[in-house]
Amino acid sequence: MPARSFARSSAGRTLLAALCLVPLAACKSSGPGPTAALDDESAWYIGTKPDKPHDVPLVDTSRLDPKYRRQEVAYAGPEAPGTIVVDIDRRQLALVQEGGRAIQYGVGVGKLGFSWKGEARIARKGVWPDWTPTTTMVSLNPDIDRSRKGGVDNPLGARALYLYQGSRDTLFRIHGTNEPWSIGEQMSSGCVRMLNEDIVDLYERVPVGTRVLVKRGGRYRV
Repeated sequence: MPARSFARSSAGRTLLAALCLVPLAACKSSGPGPTAALDDESAWYIGTKPDKPHDVPLVDTSRLDPKYRRQEVAYAGPEAPGTIVVDIDRRQLALVQEGGRAIQYGVGVGKLGFSWKGEARIARKGVWPDWTPTTTMVSLNPDIDRSRKGGVDNPLGARALYLYQGSRDTLFRIHGTNEPWSIGEQMSSGCVRMLNEDIVDLYERVPVGTRVLVKRGGRYRV
């Protein structure tokens, strides 16, 4: 379904509103979104990008602060090319490139930042992934959906990168979002959310095993 059609539908609006209130894996909403979320959702979308099994809704990025738009930037950090660096405070994710450059994306992140320290790696990748609740979530809310199929209305969006430390799933993900107005905001309690078109771009650039580092206060959480 085209993004505009989905956004205009009463069912789409109802479902998106409900998703803002439901804790999803490590991706729990921290409260009402910014004022922009009150706009007609269709105004955020300008079309779709062909993808399978669903087309990717394309966002009017002119509605975002320029610092949250995907762009190539100078990068002076010490990380090896191919490393992902998430800056919690700046709400930016950088994929380090050769020659002192990086591809930078705007993200939405948790109010308290990540609870884990050290570094993680991408252990698996998902295309239009299904979502399932954690055991803790089920114990707190027995009526919660036990699963949700991937799709435009799924809170994990078009792609998900699953972060592990060793063999342990951290339950944190880098994923797409159906709430583009949340980019640059403190919306999720743990996960890093990106525009669907941006997570598709990042997904295609990084392999399983990619190193992921998180910065808070200008320093790595180690």
